[in-house]
Amino acid sequence: MGRHVIGAAGDLPPGANKILTIEGRSIGVFNVSGTYYALKNSCPHQGAPLCAGKVTGMTLPSEPGQYLYGREGEILRCPWHGWEFDIQNGKSIYDPHKCLVKTYEVAVEAEADADETPSVETYEVKVEEAKIVVYI
Repeated sequence: MGRHVIGAAGDLPPGANKILTIEGRSIGVFNVSGTYYALKNSCPHQGAPLCAGKVTGMTLPSEPGQYLYGREGEILRCPWHGWEFDIQNGKSIYDPHKCLVKTYEVAVEAEADADETPSVETYEVKVEEAKIVVYI
C-alpha cells in the first residue's frame, strides 16, 4: 500500500472534491463535513467518470405521505445515468449489498516539524554465505 500526499487539508474545504490519478488509477477525494473520503472514479454500471457527478442528498425513510430529505453532501450521483452512491462507504443506494464503488483509505496527518528528522523505513539485512538477504 503506497502513501501519497495529495495536498494540504485546507486546500479541500468541506463540500469540495478533486479528481487525481494515483498509481495509474483515477480517484476522487471528497471532503464531507470535514471528513475525507476517496472513491474510484468509475461507475460500476458502465464505467462513467463517477466522481465528476453531482454531490447531493437523498430522500429518507419516512411515514406514508411524508417526504424527508437529508444526507446533503453525502451522496454522489453518476453523471451518465444517475446511479447514486454513498460517498462514505461506496455502496449503491439502490442495492448496497451487490453494487459498490471501490473506496480508499484517507488520513489527515500533521506536518512534521522542520527540526524533526524524517523517519525512514529500514529492513534487516544479513549476509548468508555471500548472499545478501532483505527481510520485509
